[in-house]
Amino acid sequence: MELNVFGDPLISCCTAPATGYFRDGLCRTISQDSGTHTVCAIVTREFLEYSASQGNDLMTPVPYWKFPGLEPGDRWCLCISRWLQAEKAGKAPPIILTATHEKSLKYTTLEVLQRYEIKAP
Repeated sequence: MELNVFGDPLISCCTAPATGYFRDGLCRTISQDSGTHTVCAIVTREFLEYSASQGNDLMTPVPYWKFPGLEPGDRWCLCISRWLQAEKAGKAPPIILTATHEKSLKYTTLEVLQRYEIKAP
């Protein structure tokens, strides 16, 4: 069973669009996931523009990868490294911690993550 940062069962981040390394809605990971897609974020325009400026355009659809392109307000499993980079730049989007994988805690603290927590509706 996959766990979130609180040690509870990991809940789905989003299925429309389908997110996660496995595109099953869960921010879970395996060793082949070089990006470690473990953070369930609600992307903002500011974050999307920042990510594009860093070479990772998440707004443009890529049909080959079944990627619809993201819009502000979409939920998406982000790479922990990209989220931390955005956090240091003051551009981090809010996150849903009940859908954020416990592996995120290998890269940052719960306290840092909680500063950006938004409760899932």
